[in-house]
Order: sequence, then C-alpha cells, then structure tokens
Amino acid sequence: MRGLWVTEYTEFDKLTVEDIPRPPLEPRQIRLKVGAAGVSFSVNLVVAGKYQRKPTLPFTPGTECAGEIIEIGADVTRFQPGDRVCAALDWGAYAEEAIAWEVNTYPIPDSLGFAEATNFNSYATACAALTWPHLLNVQKGETLLVHGAAGALRLAGVEIGKILGATVIAAASTEKKRAAALEHGADHVIDVSDGDFRDEVNELTDGRGANAILDPVGGDVFDQSLRCIAFEGRIAPVGFTAGRAAQIPANIVLLKNITICGLNMGTYYGWSPNDLRYEMEDRVRAIMDRFYEWAEAGSIRPHVCATFPLDQFKEAMAMVVNRQSIGRVALVMD
Repeated sequence: MRGLWVTEYTEFDKLTVEDIPRPPLEPRQIRLKVGAAGVSFSVNLVVAGKYQRKPTLPFTPGTECAGEIIEIGADVTRFQPGDRVCAALDWGAYAEEAIAWEVNTYPIPDSLGFAEATNFNSYATACAALTWPHLLNVQKGETLLVHGAAGALRLAGVEIGKILGATVIAAASTEKKRAAALEHGADHVIDVSDGDFRDEVNELTDGRGANAILDPVGGDVFDQSLRCIAFEGRIAPVGFTAGRAAQIPANIVLLKNITICGLNMGTYYGWSPNDLRYEMEDRVRAIMDRFYEWAEAGSIRPHVCATFPLDQFKEAMAMVVNRQSIGRVALVMD
C-alpha cells in the first residue's frame, strides 16, 4: 500500500509517498480503508521529533482519519466490515490503509463525507471543554469567547456554544475568518489583527467580561483574556499556537475568582505514557455520540476548506502551517 514513511525525524517536506508495509492486525483492532485524513500542525512537529509524544521509528504520521472498515480483529464486537467510521489513531493516517483500536473508533452518519468526518476530534475537544463539569461547563445565557475562531476546533466551539445557548464572541485576525465564524453561528466577531481585544469584549458584555473562554492560542492572547473575563469566569487553554505557553498571574486569578482548566484531549485517546483509553472510554464515547446526533440533525456543519490527494501532502501541510486554512484541511485517498 502507499503512504508516508518516516525513518528518521526530519522536516515534513522531506517525506515522500512510498510503498510501505501493511500493518498487522491485533485482536482488538480494526483495519480501515482510509477515505480521508486530517492535516494538523501537530503532525508537522511529530515528524520533526519536536512534539511531546514521539513515535517509535519507522512510522506513518497522522492520527485522525475516516473511512470504511475492511477487516476486524477477533475480539472486536462493535463494528463489522463495511461500516463507515472515524478513528483516533496512535499513528498511521497518511496511508491508504490504517489500523485503529476499537475503543478509539466511532460510527459516522451517512450525511457526513469522510473529509468532513475528520473533524471529529475538533468537535470532541470543543464538546469536552465546553460541557464537562470540571472544565468550562457553559450554561445557557452565558457569554463564551472563542479565540482563533476559524480553525477546525474553534469553529466547532462556536457551533457547540450556540447549541448550549451561549452568546458567542468569536475572535479572529482576518475578515474571511470572521465571516466564517458568523456563518457558523457566532453572535459577535472581533478583529484581533492588532493584538488588542479586551476593550471590545468588555464593551460587548457591558463591562462584565466573558463567563467562559476557549483558548487554543496562548501567549499574549491568554494574558489579555484574563483582563476581559468575568468574575468567577472560566478559561480553558487547549493549545498554544502562538508558540508560547501562558504564564499565569496568580494575583488576577485570585482577585477575580477565576478557574483555569486545561484540556489535553489526546490523554483520553490513550496518547500518554499511562494509557487511559479504556478507563476514559465511556466519557469519550458519550461525546462522540453527541457528535453523531448533532451531525445527523444538521445542528453542526463540519467545515472542510480544502482537500488534497496524498501525493500533495506538502501543499496540504503548507496551507495549515501558513495559517491559510479556515476549518479542516484533509488528505483524500484514491
């Protein structure tokens, strides 16, 4: 089969599409004919050996895919060959076939194409951040601020915020990205191209600030967010695309009774040294059931801004790295 093959940590652009070994199937695993695979910035870091999680060499990159089951292991009970599914892989999405653990595999409705379904992790992350009681736990009537609101995760946050009954403020740096946030349901959009947004958030909330903030950006954005968060507000750092992790000023947290609740969704898929995928299975599956229901009902519209064939993997990653994407970029297999 054809796929990307990493034999040493290197720049993503130095990879090539090759004939690669077909991975073996274990009893609790599923073999997929990959229809589409999600392209994300973290994959670029993984290939370079700069990510916190390093695969054993050699490997095929990519952790999010959707496709059709072509073979199941002896102990698989939930699925059959022919089922359309999405899956969070340990590795291996950028190939014609991939192996997924049954515990990390989820059905997708017929209304979603495979490229659209690769958004599943963005919706799972946003849903966990916005609904789990120990995280943002957004309530009807509250104000939710979503940063970087044109990425796949951020658009998911906008849509789920509206489903929950929140007033959603979407922050984005370009007119096209702000337009996309409005199309996906944001009540207000703010221009953050000059790096300043706290005054506008405070004005939109009559000086109260946002009750909940979804922040995948970090850095200066996190710092400013603490200046426009409501008393007893909650902020969830879910990444630091700014390149700098936030430094937390404890005095502001104390004075405004702020809750800071981080979320690393990969931990729930087993992407950590102490593999928790089976311990967390019910919690993740409940979220994915909501994704299925929302997609089937048309309550969410997973957005794909561009698809590329596997041979154009470099162009696909460049679109993500250069911040040209709005929503998901996906590789599609022949």
